[in-house]
Amino acid sequence: AGRQAFGSGGRAREFEELGQYVQGHEDRTIGWKATERLRSPQVRVYNEERERTVLLVVDQRRPMCFGSRRAMKSVAAAEVAALSAWRALASGERVGGIVFNDTELVDIRPHRSQTQVLRMMHELVRLNHALTEGGDPPPATVTLNDALEAVLRRAKHDHLVVLVSDLDGAAEETRNLATRIAAHNDIIVVGIYDPLGASLIPQPGMVAVSGTERLKLPTHADFPEAFRGAFASRLEKWTDIFQALRVPVLPISTAVEPAAQLRDLFGRKLKPG
Repeated sequence: AGRQAFGSGGRAREFEELGQYVQGHEDRTIGWKATERLRSPQVRVYNEERERTVLLVVDQRRPMCFGSRRAMKSVAAAEVAALSAWRALASGERVGGIVFNDTELVDIRPHRSQTQVLRMMHELVRLNHALTEGGDPPPATVTLNDALEAVLRRAKHDHLVVLVSDLDGAAEETRNLATRIAAHNDIIVVGIYDPLGASLIPQPGMVAVSGTERLKLPTHADFPEAFRGAFASRLEKWTDIFQALRVPVLPISTAVEPAAQLRDLFGRKLKPG
């Protein structure tokens, strides 16, 4: 007992017992070792499919407060989380979340209820609004890795973990944490990006702002290519890392409604990386 398989829709099933083979059983259910031992055809019997727990990990840190078209990255992340939460709940799954910004991490216990989903939406709105509050932002005390450590505490096994982030601050420890999570759970990474963040041609006087720091962008001819190269290199590195872990990466642009992008992505066969 306790061995896992996956049924239709990706839900887990528990191995229950061996049974006598009868015509019509699928070949893939045959227990060959048991058949050899008992000298008669045996099949693995599974109990009814049970619901899966979906854990949404949503980034609302300051680097997500950027957008050149339609919406900021933080807003696109919240939209993806809302779509995913309501879809999972409609499918009968338990839904929980870890919503975090630079100073706060909110851990929402998974439950199959509209109340819990609405609570997560409330926390997303609250942290999203905090990004545009006036005054100097407080020093960052929560990192992407802190959120992944919270995932490890919450998702012991058989969760579907959906990380919605721009992966700012990802480092070697991020790889280690993702490896530990993927050992006992399924993970999908929804990589939020802004087109201007992938390709930038600066105009005279254009500045980049990070907290209280302001940096005038160079306008020499080599800068746009160097900027694109740096973005592509970072994207390729993390795509390779997640691909090695067999973790699918779904790129979502801020410039297009996430629902349309998700329909397009899930309309294809989902491949790791």
